[in-house]
Amino acid sequence: MDIFDKVTSKKGNLGQYAKQAHGYFAFPKLEGEIGSRMKFRGKEVLTWSLNNYIGLANHPEVRKEDAEATERWGLAYPMGARMMSGQTSRHEELEAQLADFVGKPDAFLLNFGYQGMVSIIDSMVGRHDVIVYDSESHACIMDGLRLHVGKRFVYPHNDMENLKKELERASKWTEKTGGGILVITEGVFGMAGDLGKLDEICALKDDFNFRLLVDDAHGFGVMGKTGAGTIEHFGVEDKVDLHFSTFAKAMAGIGAFIACSEEVGTYLRYTMRSQIFAKSLPMPMVEGSLKRLELLKNSPELRENLWSVTKALQAGLTEAGLNIGVTESPVTPVYLSGSVAEGTQVTMDLRENYNIFCSIVVYPVIPKGQLLLRLIPTATHTLEDVEYTVNAFKEVAKKLSDGKYSNEKFADIFNQ
Repeated sequence: MDIFDKVTSKKGNLGQYAKQAHGYFAFPKLEGEIGSRMKFRGKEVLTWSLNNYIGLANHPEVRKEDAEATERWGLAYPMGARMMSGQTSRHEELEAQLADFVGKPDAFLLNFGYQGMVSIIDSMVGRHDVIVYDSESHACIMDGLRLHVGKRFVYPHNDMENLKKELERASKWTEKTGGGILVITEGVFGMAGDLGKLDEICALKDDFNFRLLVDDAHGFGVMGKTGAGTIEHFGVEDKVDLHFSTFAKAMAGIGAFIACSEEVGTYLRYTMRSQIFAKSLPMPMVEGSLKRLELLKNSPELRENLWSVTKALQAGLTEAGLNIGVTESPVTPVYLSGSVAEGTQVTMDLRENYNIFCSIVVYPVIPKGQLLLRLIPTATHTLEDVEYTVNAFKEVAKKLSDGKYSNEKFADIFNQ
């Protein structure tokens, strides 16, 4: 068999739709200044698909710092991996400020969130160790699990009784191997918007010996009294051993970090292959992240605006009879019933006739017969945006239930 045979015979769960989807439903081009309104296919759309939670992407102070840092340093400095020639005092300063903000002794700066999570898991566990993880963990966690040569046990999403059973299994296994247990979950689950039960998981430490890794990508900058994340929201800073987050969401940048004890921080600096063998994060990204963190800490009105919009949006959708599931965060899913074909037509209707751009999720990512339209409110949206969007969703949901969209034919946007 030619390894390239899969290109035509096994296109993958998403790739099977490439011909109908590319350039519109998949790989769409949003253009213009990042904000609540951008250009899609030449016209302005109200955009609900960007994780720019507190509006830092185009904040004037951020834009100024990004530009000035690039002018000062260029995009090449520092050259080389941090272990060899890419270390700077500004990288260390960013780590120190991140650690202080989330209440940990140390933090290690990472080039990317996805790559970072994969490498953290690879570094922290060996063949005698057991990983116990939530069934709805993000793809970066799942890819990290694939590298693990030891046992891994999964528990149904947020099912604490089942987690106890898996911890019992894991404990029996590690008694034989002499290994340890790592539990992995998320602070905010990015598809449904619900929270990991961090308080209940941490309480299990009274009965089981394990360490806890939390991916708080969607919680950092958004959740908690100061915006330090879902871990702060639950008040379990001293019980979570590894606090991971990315800059790609509330920080509106590139990079990530893992906050932990000093001992673990040192261990990761000397074992994480994705950092040891990768070029250091460019200085403008570091300087820009310092400015973003400063605004995140000192401008609570940005987070307050986000939550004002979030609460109005979720209340409006619920009052309109729409199902938003069990979200406890700004992530706002709208669940509808219909085929993949109907989903494409709902999306096209929203974009072409209502000028609303949001992300759609269909089978096989979610169960067959279910559609998910995901809205991400930000501090740059207005209550007028909310009112307009709620009315639009109410109308398309009625069209869907009335059978106005074909349940077999994909929307053919390119031949309209």
